[in-house]
Amino acid sequence: MRSNLITRGITGILFVIVLVGAILYGPSTFALLFATVAGMMTWEFSSILNKKIPCQINRFITTVSSVYFFLAVLLFNASITGSEVFIPYIITLVYLLISELYLKDNNTLMNWAFTMMSQLYIALPLALLSTLSFFSITYGYGNAGVIYNPTFTLSVFIFLWSNDTGAYCLGCMIGKRPLFPRISPKKSWEGVLGGTVLAVAASQAVATFSQDFSSESELCNRLTWAGLACVVVAFGTWGDLVESLFKRKTGIKDSGNILPGHGGILDRFDSSLLAIPASVAYVYLVNSTSLADLGIKIASLF
Repeated sequence: MRSNLITRGITGILFVIVLVGAILYGPSTFALLFATVAGMMTWEFSSILNKKIPCQINRFITTVSSVYFFLAVLLFNASITGSEVFIPYIITLVYLLISELYLKDNNTLMNWAFTMMSQLYIALPLALLSTLSFFSITYGYGNAGVIYNPTFTLSVFIFLWSNDTGAYCLGCMIGKRPLFPRISPKKSWEGVLGGTVLAVAASQAVATFSQDFSSESELCNRLTWAGLACVVVAFGTWGDLVESLFKRKTGIKDSGNILPGHGGILDRFDSSLLAIPASVAYVYLVNSTSLADLGIKIASLF
């Protein structure tokens, strides 16, 4: 028991060091790390389904597609390439659909469904990380450019880790009211409260050093960062429950064993798969419009 805790602790520390270091060092290490993560997660996801569900996903092409999509979105957001970079990805998706016509497999619908799910569930959220990391700027006499700013990306993971820590500590101490007993009996509402409080506290530490949100005052900046922390907690919790349901339905404990004491890569990034898209929506809505303008835009949709 003690040796397992030590192993888990060491793995967790190394994991955080590698992830934070890659994000802060620059766009090249950011791209290398998360392209690798996208590939490993897709491979794990496909492998589990091929073993536990009556389907036969083309793991190699599906994994390569995830990696390519991540890199394509990054190159597009960094203004290195135009939208033509997505053409090979589109062709690959079409191939994965058409190829089933020539395979003697009775589980065609399952193959199609889970192949596309791997792109929606894993490739798309991770690709959106570059949307949080690259921003257009105007400088000089109307000149435009793109900068790499890792603040939002790193903050999402800080808030996720704070949420996990706060939820675990308070949940272990006073957790009595189950959050979702059908899927994850150990999670409690008290844990959610503890995670939210610690994540919001972390957001105020970030706000002390960052003015990345367009705010009219220090108070607005702090409130906006706290809002992002709450978004990450809510969708991170749902993301964790989604993977818990996936593992429950496939009858597995961990998605893999590549990380001693932590399971697989999918186990480590499960909560981020819903938190990232929600964070992108929040950051861009807050930074691009006022609440009044947002109301007008929403009303115009109807």
